[in-house]
Amino acid sequence: MDSTTLAAVFGALAVLSSAYIYLFSRPAFPKNAPALTSEAFPVIGSLQFFTKRWDFFQRAMAQSSTGNFSFYAGQYPIIGVAGPEARKVFLENKGLAFAEGYAAMLGGSPKVKKEAHNPFSEDAGGESGFKKWAIRRTYGTPADFDNYLYSTDPFDSIYRMVFQFTMRTIACNDIADDPKTLSKCLEYFETIDGTATPWSIMYPWMPLWSKVQRTAAGAKLYMVFKRVVDGRNKSGIRGDDPLQYLIDQGDDITSIVTFVVGALFAGQLNSGINAAYVLMYLANNRYWLERVREEVSSVADRHCPDDSISLKDRLMRVPIEAWENEFPLVDMCLKDSIRLQMSGTAFRKNVTDHEIPINKSGTEVVPSGAYVAWHVGDIHYNPEIYANPDEWDPARYMPDRAEDKKEQYGFMGWGLGRHPCLGMRFAKLEMNVILAFFVAYFETFTLSDAQGREVTRIPPTNRNNHTARKPEEKIYIKYQVAA
Repeated sequence: MDSTTLAAVFGALAVLSSAYIYLFSRPAFPKNAPALTSEAFPVIGSLQFFTKRWDFFQRAMAQSSTGNFSFYAGQYPIIGVAGPEARKVFLENKGLAFAEGYAAMLGGSPKVKKEAHNPFSEDAGGESGFKKWAIRRTYGTPADFDNYLYSTDPFDSIYRMVFQFTMRTIACNDIADDPKTLSKCLEYFETIDGTATPWSIMYPWMPLWSKVQRTAAGAKLYMVFKRVVDGRNKSGIRGDDPLQYLIDQGDDITSIVTFVVGALFAGQLNSGINAAYVLMYLANNRYWLERVREEVSSVADRHCPDDSISLKDRLMRVPIEAWENEFPLVDMCLKDSIRLQMSGTAFRKNVTDHEIPINKSGTEVVPSGAYVAWHVGDIHYNPEIYANPDEWDPARYMPDRAEDKKEQYGFMGWGLGRHPCLGMRFAKLEMNVILAFFVAYFETFTLSDAQGREVTRIPPTNRNNHTARKPEEKIYIKYQVAA
């Protein structure tokens, strides 16, 4: 065998050996780690963690005497935790690290300005917002105009409105003010969001079609921002938005797009989905709809008592401090929607060189280098904490019930422990603006199917979702324009 052939043979063996080690070699759990779940496949580990996550967690927790368990996702060792004791360790132990890169980047970006005018009022209540929805049809009789109920899919229309808010806040006005470009960016964002598959997560080196789609969408988003940045550099016109801040910081287009996509994932998915769901819950609950209407009118009266002006126009004059602080009932409506829609798991990693005890006795530990997963259903869907946990009930947060205060860390919606949600103020502001202007513009609204027939059933949340998602079946809101 000549030297060239010998080298080729050794090269092939090296490649095969590396592939074998990557696929089949994974760190073993120590004896004092929680018991390994019985739901596992060779090489791929617990595939159910990706396909039906909450069902998998429930079974694994039930099979464990402590509620904690171990499993593999591909080659990655993961400890699943549940219960008050493990939850406290998960949220408080400094050795269990959270990815801080995005938090640091977001912390350095401009926040919503403290100014008298709400930056989202025009987006929601102006020409491009609900005012456009309220334009009368140009056909039919006057009676038709008075009685006609318009229809919208809130998971499209409201979701797009939230995307506009988010783009304006974390990126640039050029895109937020251009409906066509904004729509394209939303399309690229949803493509990126939809290409995260179990295989791409477990085996990122695999040449999957979803990775091609993801890369193409990222490239198109890159070109959109490049055109905006190049236009500003060429014209010398500066923008008054976060994009200009990032340009002034010296960030390149790749860094800017990376930040924007990360911020969109943090702000768009939960806020866009929950804004639509809250409107559906209110359409189906006359009591809470009337309480919200009263709150909106009360805020408008305090800051613009001239009742000769329409409610929607008076809301335009409400200062941003009031938008942020004077809608406690809307906050409760949003909070219980978040509890119901927030699915999936939070993750940490043991970044220390030693084991971290999960319980006070130290009988179970998180090995060094292992990941830890905690499913929010451990509290959000827990009937011992929340009465009738399947029901949307904002009253559960009233002082006389305060169900979220029954246990330490009883609500995950705005982050917990050492990692509070950086976007809480922004998300609440979005929700307050959308709900207030919606009830100001539209006198009545009900749920309907695609044929316009009234319905009363809201599609249930799929608790196996990895994050907040649009419902699997279409549902619409029919609304009548206020006089």
